[in-house]
Amino acid sequence: MVRRRSGGGRVTQADVARLAGVSQTVVSMVLNGTGITQHRVGDDTRRRVLDAIERTGYVANPIAQRLAGGNSALVGVYTYEPVFPSSAGDFYQPFLEGVEREAQQRGVDLVLFTSMSAHHGGPLVDGGALHRLRVADGCVLLGRHSHAQDLVALASQDFPYAFVGRRAAPGVTVPFAGADYDEATAVVTRQLLELGHRRIGMVSVTPPHESIEDRVRGYRRAMRAAGQLPVTFEDPDLTSGEFFGTLAEHGMTAVLTVSDLAHDVYSAALARGLRVPEDLSIARLGDPEQREPSVVDWAGFTIPRIEMGAEALRIVLRQLSASDPHGDEPDQDLQAFIPCETFTGSTIAAPPTATTRSTTKETSHT
Repeated sequence: MVRRRSGGGRVTQADVARLAGVSQTVVSMVLNGTGITQHRVGDDTRRRVLDAIERTGYVANPIAQRLAGGNSALVGVYTYEPVFPSSAGDFYQPFLEGVEREAQQRGVDLVLFTSMSAHHGGPLVDGGALHRLRVADGCVLLGRHSHAQDLVALASQDFPYAFVGRRAAPGVTVPFAGADYDEATAVVTRQLLELGHRRIGMVSVTPPHESIEDRVRGYRRAMRAAGQLPVTFEDPDLTSGEFFGTLAEHGMTAVLTVSDLAHDVYSAALARGLRVPEDLSIARLGDPEQREPSVVDWAGFTIPRIEMGAEALRIVLRQLSASDPHGDEPDQDLQAFIPCETFTGSTIAAPPTATTRSTTKETSHT
């Protein structure tokens, strides 16, 4: 399913078939067929296949054979952050639930890797722990603070894995099941535009992360398509009047916020005497990792966490069961974007009138 080989790598049944001048089905019949099936392959064809096997040094993939025979595989789950403390449990639990549900449906056993301890925050390759993942046939990886060097190393080892969430690493195709933050953010931006907002800002964080980059891309795409100027605020100081003063100065009537900053922006706006959404519309882009201190009827979108976990496991299993994992099928088979669910909530509304904006501007500067 994935192009991991560029002139080298493990020999596959497809390589044997090409050398012998037969179909891959014939190679499989020679290797695995019995009785009537074996008789369907002529002696000359069988000799060519066996000769090609000897010349290439082909060794059958026992994991793929087990899966093809309906037997269980063992798939690991590794998390870069602790996911069981109550402060983070609500966020990560649906990802794990999706993995578990899919494993039950597929008859797959899971093993949770805990001895490698991601608490130190460093890459697995630095501690020599990456090889422990091979206790399993493949692995689902999860966590915000991942490391590109781990993903490069896994690709070089031809180890089946998939990340929950979009990940990128230099020179390799990273298998992942990610949320379509780009399109979801564009949809929310268009909702604000349809309500009449024209000057819409986005509150983001640094350093950039794939999920943040996707959100910013969707916001900019929607704003430019509407002929409006996108303006991004990175790590704004919400304790002073500078941020809200800038919004008022430039007539900005709505902001999109990455999920973990949404409640801070909301609370800071109320503390400045702004009404949400009458004076300022605020949309939250996703679910926060930490529990929010109060309940807000947010507008924005939610992350399809259960489906992301399930699809990540499916991607691992596709790699394990592929008869030719080094073939010519497109890399996109290993990368999935899952739609987010958008909703209006009560934190966005039509922009205030010119009179109201003038009053708001004065309030923001006080």
